[in-house]
Amino acid sequence: MRTGLVARKLGMTRLFIEDGSHVPVTVLKIDNCQVVAQRTEERDGYTALQLGVGAAKVKNVTKAMRGHFAAAAVEPKRKLVEFRVSNDALIAVGAELTADHFVAGQRVDVVGDTIGKGFAGVMKRHNFRGLEATHGVSVSHRSHGSTGQRQDPGRTFKGKKMAGHMGDVRVTQQNLEIVRTDVERGLIMVKGSIPGAEGGWVLIKDAVKRPRPENVPYPGAFKAPAADAQAEQKA
Repeated sequence: MRTGLVARKLGMTRLFIEDGSHVPVTVLKIDNCQVVAQRTEERDGYTALQLGVGAAKVKNVTKAMRGHFAAAAVEPKRKLVEFRVSNDALIAVGAELTADHFVAGQRVDVVGDTIGKGFAGVMKRHNFRGLEATHGVSVSHRSHGSTGQRQDPGRTFKGKKMAGHMGDVRVTQQNLEIVRTDVERGLIMVKGSIPGAEGGWVLIKDAVKRPRPENVPYPGAFKAPAADAQAEQKA
């Protein structure tokens, strides 16, 4: 099991393929995604990688988190996410993951927070049909109608579909296809739409319901930490 990536959603566009047809894609940007810490079975009870993305101002980072980033020798990050991985899929702290971590044609699962809609009525939130347009109904055409029962039980059950806050929930979209990757610009093009607003963070990882292609790099595609790269050059 490999680590996933944290990306920023830039928006949607389309790509033209060899036969002349076009494919709608969502463009994801990998913004200096680095390994900040490792979680091991011996020390933490589970195996995972903590990834950080985006640049944060030092003045906006707490003193404890400054020490955390300093220990990893990485710049302060705006967002931290952990991915469970196998014991043989750990990557060195400080390594920077690249867009060719995924390959064209691969299926992935994308996790994001849907766009918030605020307070919404039942017609918009739950697709109710509303009340009659006539036959004595006035003012309350878009209301939900009765919500309770008779004297027994004499209350409204929990979970009843009613008006309320809509959107801004965590959603996982499965089995989306990678159409193309651009390593130089750090872009990943995913077929179709994904949850979240433009500029929001999303998690992208290998699909759990589809086999991983053989040409996918394992444990991942990344640039070695600066210290390791300098040691290799000296050697």
